[in-house]
Amino acid sequence: MKKIILSFALLTLAFGAFAQGISGGIKGGLNLANQNYDVEGFTISPDNRTSFHLGGYLNVGFSESFSLQPELLFNSVGAKYTGDGDYLMKLNYISVPVMFKYNPAPIFNIHAGPQFGFLMSAKGESDGDSEDIKDDLKGLDFGFGLGAGVDLPMGLNFSARYILGLSNIVDELDSSDGKVTNNVIQLSIGYRLFGGK
Repeated sequence: MKKIILSFALLTLAFGAFAQGISGGIKGGLNLANQNYDVEGFTISPDNRTSFHLGGYLNVGFSESFSLQPELLFNSVGAKYTGDGDYLMKLNYISVPVMFKYNPAPIFNIHAGPQFGFLMSAKGESDGDSEDIKDDLKGLDFGFGLGAGVDLPMGLNFSARYILGLSNIVDELDSSDGKVTNNVIQLSIGYRLFGGK
């Protein structure tokens, strides 16, 4: 994990040499987390788990319209499975989204890019009992994000983003058995701490 984060940091510094402006700040907000469960042809649609994300971002501008925004977030996701008994999955990741941003207007942006998640902890809860399920899950999660945002002149920014999980998170499943993926709607508020827009 340290090597990947260091690689992103070096990549950002390299881009910074050609950048027109660098800014950074903090962000956080609401997660509406869910999972796509498709194993051996058996599909389940669980309920959303309401949780949160919190962290920081760095924005590297290349022109008035284009920039690159890597982020480092604590990201709490999972899902709620209902049936004979409720089962709640609470998964905590350190997530590294790398968003390519396009500003069609001065304060409005659309953004898209990959997200890498590093599993920190995982709990399964049922009937008041909790168990550690981290060993049953893969340590790396990969997804793709697409969203839109507003950057206000006073430093406040707001965004909505959907992260589509692309990699199977369950350790014992291979591609022939099916897969379980994380999917998250993120609603964020942020504040620019330094730099211009």
